[in-house]
Amino acid sequence: MNENHSDDVKAKVLWLLGEMGLNYPLEVKKYVADIASYLHDDRSKLRERSVNALGRIGRADKQLIVPYLDKIMEMRKDNVDEVRLAFVWACENIATNAPELFCEKLDMFYEMIQDKGERIRIEAPEMFRVIGKRKPYYVKPYLEKLQWLADNDAHPVVRIHSAGAIRITKRALKESEDNATDD
Repeated sequence: MNENHSDDVKAKVLWLLGEMGLNYPLEVKKYVADIASYLHDDRSKLRERSVNALGRIGRADKQLIVPYLDKIMEMRKDNVDEVRLAFVWACENIATNAPELFCEKLDMFYEMIQDKGERIRIEAPEMFRVIGKRKPYYVKPYLEKLQWLADNDAHPVVRIHSAGAIRITKRALKESEDNATDD
């Protein structure tokens, strides 16, 4: 991206590349390294848009973002709430078609349910829903903790999202057991 462009233009370009990458991942492949270079930019809006774009692209083709997955995972520690929220959304996007990339990382999403940012707390349980639908055995150890949140969390949407993750996971577990007995 041209360094002479304003931050607003760069943010819009990152957003558009992410949206294009969702539908045409191979066409944006040549830009993925440039997009990832903004993950550690001083400007939080560019970090936010970068992680978001990589999430959209990764939903379409995980292979394009796998080389940057460790850098993406670092964004959970960002000091800006909007960047951490974009991180959660990016991971949800990628996990939709590549849950295996996050099965061993669920502890960090459970920790994010305790985040100081309210919107992050609201979205973090959604990662358990996304993973639970496709890889329910990885979410199973968290069902008791999610149930506690569904029953007791102070925020109603955290309770709703936790309950949804439990419901989806239990349904997927039951379907898996039913399929095993059919064989």
